[in-house]
Order: sequence, then structure tokens, then C-alpha cells
Amino acid sequence: MAEPFPLSPSLWAATAPPSAATPPLGEPTRADVCVIGGGYCGLSAALHLAEQGTDTVLLEAREPGWGASGRNGGQVIPGLKYDPADLKAKVGDERGRALVDFAGRTADTVFDLIDRHSMDVPHVRAGWIQGAHTETGLSEVARRAEQWAAWGAETELLDRNAVARKLGTDSYLGGWVDKRGGAIQPLAFARGLVRAAQAAGARIHGETKVTRLEPRGTRWHVETDRGVAVDAGRVLLATNGYTGDLVPGLRRTVIAVNSFQVATEPLTDNLRKTILPEGHVSSDTRKLLLYFRFDHQGRLLMGGRGPFREPTGPDDWAHLERVLGKLFPQIKDTPIAYRWCGRVAVTRDFMPHLHEPAPGLLVDIGCMGRGIGLQTTMGRALARYLTSGQATDLPLPILPIRPIPFHGLNRAYVSAFIAWYRMTDGGVK
Repeated sequence: MAEPFPLSPSLWAATAPPSAATPPLGEPTRADVCVIGGGYCGLSAALHLAEQGTDTVLLEAREPGWGASGRNGGQVIPGLKYDPADLKAKVGDERGRALVDFAGRTADTVFDLIDRHSMDVPHVRAGWIQGAHTETGLSEVARRAEQWAAWGAETELLDRNAVARKLGTDSYLGGWVDKRGGAIQPLAFARGLVRAAQAAGARIHGETKVTRLEPRGTRWHVETDRGVAVDAGRVLLATNGYTGDLVPGLRRTVIAVNSFQVATEPLTDNLRKTILPEGHVSSDTRKLLLYFRFDHQGRLLMGGRGPFREPTGPDDWAHLERVLGKLFPQIKDTPIAYRWCGRVAVTRDFMPHLHEPAPGLLVDIGCMGRGIGLQTTMGRALARYLTSGQATDLPLPILPIRPIPFHGLNRAYVSAFIAWYRMTDGGVK
């Protein structure tokens, strides 16, 4: 996968604490579990496996956190794309209750890990606001708030005036607050997971691309581009939006869409008080949602979908800069300091998928834009499953790998849908 157009480092790369040493794999080795992929799921799994006493090696093709885990918007939002009633309808009442409980606690996992391991991760937990831009959106947020409140979440419905006060823009008709949500410096969190996993005994190797997986008896031979291999009892593949062809058909089960973001220079204190004054993070009800927040140094971030292809220049972020000025005209003269993007793996049913294509080979894929909490918590669940073998430790059933039909045409489909949604979502008022 080509690296994004190098206009500047991402905001997160520019402001994260230094990474721990993760040298390339230098010699053949054995492990109980080999984790492939150094994002949130892989790093969380490595940490929790090591804490259980499982000898674990993690291999990452670049630096851990290089992919979407280090380039997302940093919003920690619990739940999945579906509300509790929908989740129960999808997987049945009993499993649905367990899944709702799992999804509802994903933000807790992130903030608990930061605290437990004293990670150097700037973070805030003031809640997430979802603004509704249409009457249909108002009904959606009312239903969502009611359902999650019934599961014990602290929620609040907002009318038009209340949402304007809390967001600093009058572009929304109303909304709701989920007080479980918050924000982190996402690359700092990935690096914090690296340090915690290493302290627990996991061996983590960056710049080590896995080129081939081969079963050998009851174990797995994991070949790398370094000319050395790992002999592992079990393998966890967690590469999400940067998935290749190690497992036949897997890459074609997701669409790896680009999430684009911009960040301003730090705002003055007076301007800062007019936007998200209580420290919330926010995204809205559009199909092509907009999401925005402040970082820990007072920069205002705006994110959303961009071209499917890798960016070629600053014009690929121009739509976000226009939206930023319309939502918050008070900052129209504030320069944009950072532009970056990362791949988000989206499945056909907008749910995370678990696969076990062969004994001892476990796959996790699909984050749908809520990957920080979801994939960190998924990594913990997969670590339990890899040591226990009990399906009850998994939040979701194991599914067969089913590639999306006509996957090669999906870039054109996605581009067409993005254009259609931009027309039907309605402009920012």
C-alpha cells in the first residue's frame, strides 16, 4: 500500500512521545503465538497474551502504529454501528446480550489500560456528541440514546439550542451525548501498548513483513522478508485496512476506505472557548459523517471521507477545510497545520469479522471507524480465546471467509457512493 502524499507528518506523529525500540526480527525463533499486525488489536492481544504467561512474538511490516491505529481521529466511542436492539436481532438474544455488553465497554478498556500502565497518552473523557443534521437524524439519535440508557449508559438528549452551545455551531437540529466517550492521542496509545506489552514479556519486531504462512504439522511456519521465520503454535492475523494476501480471499472481504483529516494551528484561548467548550468529541449522522475534536494542544481537527485513492496533493483535503470554515466561521482565518489520512477496513455488513480458516490460525478484520475501543477490546478477547480455546470467550461467532462479489469493481462503487452521499447528505448550514 502506497504511503499518503507526504505534505507533512500527521499531527499524531509530530506530537507523540518517542516509540520504544522494536528492532526487526534478526534470527529464527519459536513462540506459542505469533501475532501479525502492530495495530490496536495485535498490540492488545500481545499484551494480554504475555500477561497470561503466553510466549508471544508480534511482527509488523512497518513501525507499530504506522497504519490507521496511528492515523485515526483519536475519538474513543463505545458501541458498534448498530444499536442494542439491532445487535440482538443480528446474532440472537443470548449472544446479542453478550455482544451489547462487550460493545458498551470498549471505551472503558482504553482508558483503563492507560491508567493501569501509566501510559504517556494525552486523553480526555468528557463524552461524545452525535449531532443530527436532519429530522430523520433526530429520530435516530433519540432511539440510540434511549436504547443505550436502558443498558445503563449515561446519556443525554440535546435540543437545537443545547447542541449549539456544546458544539459551538448552529448547524445541527439536535443530538445526544454518550458520556462514556472521549479522546486520546492515538499514536501515543499505540506506542503505550507497545511498551506495556514489552514489559509483560512480548517480543515486538517492526520493519518485519510476513510474506508467507504455512502449516507444518500442528504448528505454523511464519516466513518474513528478513530471511528468518517464526515457528509458532498459533497465529493471530490482525492487519485490518492494510490486509494483503497471506490468507486467500481475506483482503477481498473488506473495502479499505480512506479517512482524511486536517488540523489547524492551536487556537487562541478566546476562540477555544467558542467551540466544544466542555471538551466533548463529536461526529454526526451523515452517511459520510463529519467528526471533529480538539487535540491536547488546542488544535481543532476535522475528519471525513476523501478520495478512495491515495492523496496526490493538498486539494484532496479541500472539502474538509471548506466544511471546517462553514461549521465554525469564527476560525476561518486560522491556518491548517496538518493534513493526513489512513485506511479503515469496512466489511459488507459493517460488523467486525472473526475467521479461523485453519486450525491454529485466527483472523480479526473490520473496524468501521470505531477501532480504538473496538479493536483494543477485541485483542483482549482474542488473547483469552487463543489460550482457552473456548468460543464463549469471543464476542462474535467465527465466520467463513466470504469475499465481496466483484471486489475488483468496488473502488468504482465506493467512489460513486461517496459522490451520491455527498449530494444526499445535505450541505453544512
